Amino acid sequence: MKFTKMHGAGNDYVYINCFEEKVDDPVILSQRVSNRNFGIGSDGLILIMPSDKADVRMRMFNPDGSEGEMCGNGIRCVAKYVYDHGLVKKLNIDVETGNGVLALDLFTGGSGLVERVSVNMGPPKLMRSELPMTGPANEQAIAVTLPLAQGEVEATCLSMGNPHCVVFVDDVENCALETIGPLLENHEYFPNRINVEFVQVVNRTEVIQRTWERGAGETLACGTGASAVTVAGVLTGRTERKIINHLRGGDLQMEWLEEGPVMMTGPAVEVFSGDFNPR
Repeated sequence: MKFTKMHGAGNDYVYINCFEEKVDDPVILSQRVSNRNFGIGSDGLILIMPSDKADVRMRMFNPDGSEGEMCGNGIRCVAKYVYDHGLVKKLNIDVETGNGVLALDLFTGGSGLVERVSVNMGPPKLMRSELPMTGPANEQAIAVTLPLAQGEVEATCLSMGNPHCVVFVDDVENCALETIGPLLENHEYFPNRINVEFVQVVNRTEVIQRTWERGAGETLACGTGASAVTVAGVLTGRTERKIINHLRGGDLQMEWLEEGPVMMTGPAVEVFSGDFNPR
């Protein structure tokens, strides 16, 4: 099976071109390829597939085999792959995801290959029922208190296709991510589990983010998480609508437009290609 390794701001995935390859069991395949000691090594598996609704379709699987609804960094790499490899021949494309069809604008460099991609991530989903999160279905979870065995955590919870729990901290480098992250991911309030962002506000147009990703642990970047952070910063009065988000793998330009959708612009990089025995 041929594969391509790509990353967006350090959030790395193994990509399979399903126009040419057949994947029988993506759950097992994701577990195998993601293993950094015995596989290829990645934050998960992304399948690039034909679509009857858009130019292409993507499916994303975490290292534990669970399927995610969307991946902001991953979808930028999908866009780069399909343009650079000739599956589409235009710089404005639509991609079908588990969160609907999203529109992307591609920007090429001097080599003619895609270097950056801007994604319309769609509007945030703010009601508890849309995450899902326990409690009144039509109530928002802005600056709510989440009880933990170690105490309480204030968080803002919303969905950007994937569910996110945003926690603002004073010092993101020294926060208890490895302790609090898995506790919140598996909290009883979130029946489908949740991604957790720990965020330090530098100023009203700049933040630093670390992510504990559902089914993956800490990752160097999370695009849907950066989108959730943008929304949470506005809703809690901490940031402007347009910010730079510094993630461990690189920077993302974010903006929550007045008319609703969140726009994300960032890099997409192809690292290498090869062959993998799926058996």
